Amino acid sequence: MFSFMLYWPRPPSCTPAKYLDRPPVSARVVVAGLVLVRQRPGTAKGVIFVTLEDETGVVNVVIWAKIYEKYRRQIIAGRLLRVTGRVQRESQVCHVVAEHIEDISDMLDALALGAPPIDPTGPVDEARRPVDRPQQRSPTAAKRPRAFHPRDQAKVLFPEVPEGDP
Repeated sequence: MFSFMLYWPRPPSCTPAKYLDRPPVSARVVVAGLVLVRQRPGTAKGVIFVTLEDETGVVNVVIWAKIYEKYRRQIIAGRLLRVTGRVQRESQVCHVVAEHIEDISDMLDALALGAPPIDPTGPVDEARRPVDRPQQRSPTAAKRPRAFHPRDQAKVLFPEVPEGDP
């Protein structure tokens, strides 16, 4: 077995969440993951708590107010973050206290190679069908008009109710 596999990866390599119990307290690590939760409790005096998830588990990140002001845009807009910080451990709970935060959300696009781009202006309550597969609709669905608003759906489902009656 190689000796470098016994130690945690040093920056710029990322440490998987399941290995965060290995570095000593105050060791500098780099973690990356999808943002699951951003919390800013009113009682925390400006501290932000971010939960990241990678393929091995979750990482709790503590972001002090000074770091938040420096990397505000990345923290708010980032879907995939890379965080450099120091390991902090209290019994079984492990945190990474952030020193540098990088938004690497553009790397998510590489995961979806070959998938059609998502139209951000399109309806969000409708799933798009793949273009290469013919649409199969029931004969009754082709006769009914499509209705997106609940009021319009009610008119389609209950045509016998006059518009003026409650």
